Amino acid sequence: MDIEKRIIEEIDKLKPFLQNDGGNIEFVKYENGNVYVKLTGACAGCSLIDVTLKEGIEEILISEIPEIKQVIRIDE
Repeated sequence: MDIEKRIIEEIDKLKPFLQNDGGNIEFVKYENGNVYVKLTGACAGCSLIDVTLKEGIEEILISEIPEIKQVIRIDE
């Protein structure tokens, strides 16, 4: 299966947890082992966003898809 499809499937599994807290995550792109995501809603202004990103989202994605090196949050 295409790596981007696998990433999107994993992100879709995480969305309900973020949505329960008023936030959301959106896949932007995969490039050179990096996954770029945009966090919106309550997540965008949360003081724990970096913890959520690195210790939650990134750990899960890397454990499921070893080709991923890191997850990077982008802001508009």
